[in-house]
Amino acid sequence: MSTVRLPSGVQVAALGQGTWYMGENPAARKAEVAALQAGLDLGLTLIDTAEMYAEGGAEEVVGEALAGRRAQAFLVSKVYPHNASRAGTIAACERSLKRLRTDCIDLYLLHWRGAFALADTVAAFEALQGAGKI
Repeated sequence: MSTVRLPSGVQVAALGQGTWYMGENPAARKAEVAALQAGLDLGLTLIDTAEMYAEGGAEEVVGEALAGRRAQAFLVSKVYPHNASRAGTIAACERSLKRLRTDCIDLYLLHWRGAFALADTVAAFEALQGAGKI
Protein backbone atom coordinates (compact mmCIF):
# COMPACT_ATOMS: atom_id res chain seq x y z
CA MET A 1 0.00 0.00 0.00
CA SER A 2 1.31 3.42 -0.96
CA THR A 3 1.75 5.88 1.88
CA VAL A 4 2.09 9.63 2.25
CA ARG A 5 3.97 11.54 4.92
CA LEU A 6 1.95 14.14 6.82
CA PRO A 7 3.59 17.41 7.92
CA SER A 8 3.89 15.85 11.40
CA GLY A 9 6.06 13.10 9.92
CA VAL A 10 3.43 10.40 10.36
CA GLN A 11 3.11 7.98 7.44
CA VAL A 12 -0.48 7.16 6.45
CA ALA A 13 -2.00 4.99 3.77
CA ALA A 14 -2.54 6.95 0.56
CA LEU A 15 -5.88 5.20 0.07
CA GLY A 16 -8.42 4.93 2.84
CA GLN A 17 -11.89 3.76 3.73
CA GLY A 18 -14.83 6.14 3.85
CA THR A 19 -17.89 5.56 6.00
CA TRP A 20 -20.54 7.86 4.55
CA TYR A 21 -23.91 6.02 4.65
CA MET A 22 -22.61 3.49 7.18
CA GLY A 23 -24.54 3.21 10.43
CA GLU A 24 -27.88 4.09 8.85
CA ASN A 25 -29.32 0.57 8.59
CA PRO A 26 -29.05 -1.70 11.64
CA ALA A 27 -29.46 -4.75 9.40
CA ALA A 28 -26.26 -3.79 7.55
CA ARG A 29 -24.12 -3.21 10.64
CA LYS A 30 -22.44 -6.62 10.73
CA ALA A 31 -21.49 -6.34 7.04
CA GLU A 32 -20.23 -2.77 7.50
CA VAL A 33 -18.02 -3.79 10.43
CA ALA A 34 -16.72 -6.76 8.42
CA ALA A 35 -15.99 -4.53 5.41
CA LEU A 36 -13.92 -2.12 7.51
CA GLN A 37 -12.05 -5.01 9.11
CA ALA A 38 -11.37 -6.59 5.71
CA GLY A 39 -10.02 -3.24 4.53
CA LEU A 40 -7.68 -3.11 7.52
CA ASP A 41 -6.52 -6.63 6.71
CA LEU A 42 -5.71 -5.46 3.17
CA GLY A 43 -3.73 -2.42 4.35
CA LEU A 44 -6.44 0.24 4.10
CA THR A 45 -5.53 1.60 7.50
CA LEU A 46 -6.87 5.15 7.05
CA ILE A 47 -10.54 5.30 8.07
CA ASP A 48 -12.51 8.50 7.46
CA THR A 49 -15.75 9.18 9.33
CA ALA A 50 -17.71 12.10 10.80
CA GLU A 51 -20.26 12.89 13.46
CA MET A 52 -22.55 13.84 10.56
CA TYR A 53 -22.66 10.37 9.02
CA ALA A 54 -25.84 8.72 10.31
CA GLU A 55 -25.76 11.24 13.19
CA GLY A 56 -22.88 9.36 14.80
CA GLY A 57 -23.93 5.91 13.62
CA ALA A 58 -20.95 5.59 11.30
CA GLU A 59 -18.59 6.41 14.16
CA GLU A 60 -20.23 3.62 16.18
CA VAL A 61 -19.64 1.17 13.32
CA VAL A 62 -16.00 2.27 13.14
CA GLY A 63 -15.63 1.88 16.90
CA GLU A 64 -16.94 -1.67 16.67
CA ALA A 65 -14.68 -2.48 13.71
CA LEU A 66 -11.62 -1.19 15.56
CA ALA A 67 -12.26 -3.11 18.78
CA GLY A 68 -8.89 -4.62 19.68
CA ARG A 69 -7.34 -3.13 16.52
CA ARG A 70 -7.20 0.60 17.20
CA ALA A 71 -3.41 0.74 16.83
CA GLN A 72 -3.73 -0.55 13.24
CA ALA A 73 -5.76 2.42 12.04
CA PHE A 74 -5.23 6.09 11.30
CA LEU A 75 -8.58 7.55 12.33
CA VAL A 76 -10.05 10.71 10.79
CA SER A 77 -13.28 12.31 11.97
CA LYS A 78 -14.98 15.66 11.51
CA VAL A 79 -16.99 18.15 13.50
CA TYR A 80 -20.24 19.58 12.11
CA PRO A 81 -20.07 23.32 11.32
CA HIS A 82 -23.01 23.98 13.66
CA ASN A 83 -20.99 22.41 16.50
CA ALA A 84 -17.79 24.29 15.68
CA SER A 85 -17.81 26.91 18.43
CA ARG A 86 -14.97 26.50 20.92
CA ALA A 87 -17.09 24.70 23.52
CA GLY A 88 -19.16 22.94 20.87
CA THR A 89 -16.10 21.49 19.12
CA ILE A 90 -14.76 20.10 22.37
CA ALA A 91 -18.14 18.58 23.27
CA ALA A 92 -18.55 17.13 19.76
CA CYS A 93 -15.09 15.58 19.92
CA GLU A 94 -15.87 13.99 23.29
CA ARG A 95 -19.05 12.45 21.84
CA SER A 96 -17.10 11.19 18.82
CA LEU A 97 -14.42 9.66 21.04
CA LYS A 98 -17.10 7.80 22.98
CA ARG A 99 -18.77 6.48 19.81
CA LEU A 100 -15.40 5.52 18.33
CA ARG A 101 -14.40 3.76 21.56
CA THR A 102 -11.02 5.45 21.61
CA ASP A 103 -9.20 8.12 23.55
CA CYS A 104 -7.64 9.81 20.51
CA ILE A 105 -8.62 10.77 16.96
CA ASP A 106 -5.57 10.95 14.72
CA LEU A 107 -6.89 13.75 12.51
CA TYR A 108 -9.89 15.87 13.50
CA LEU A 109 -11.29 18.22 10.90
CA LEU A 110 -13.94 20.89 10.50
CA HIS A 111 -16.33 19.31 7.99
CA TRP A 112 -16.85 22.67 6.25
CA ARG A 113 -16.87 26.33 7.29
CA GLY A 114 -19.97 27.54 9.07
CA ALA A 115 -21.09 30.55 11.08
CA PHE A 116 -18.61 30.21 13.95
CA ALA A 117 -15.31 32.09 13.85
CA LEU A 118 -12.58 29.83 12.53
CA ALA A 119 -10.32 31.13 15.31
CA ASP A 120 -12.69 29.60 17.90
CA THR A 121 -12.68 26.23 16.14
CA VAL A 122 -8.89 26.29 15.88
CA ALA A 123 -8.60 27.22 19.57
CA ALA A 124 -10.74 24.17 20.40
CA PHE A 125 -8.56 21.98 18.17
CA GLU A 126 -5.47 23.27 19.97
CA ALA A 127 -7.04 22.53 23.38
CA LEU A 128 -8.01 19.03 22.24
CA GLN A 129 -4.52 18.45 20.85
CA GLY A 130 -2.97 19.66 24.11
CA ALA A 131 -5.17 17.20 26.00
CA GLY A 132 -4.00 14.37 23.74
CA LYS A 133 -7.48 13.79 22.31
CA ILE A 134 -6.55 14.70 18.73
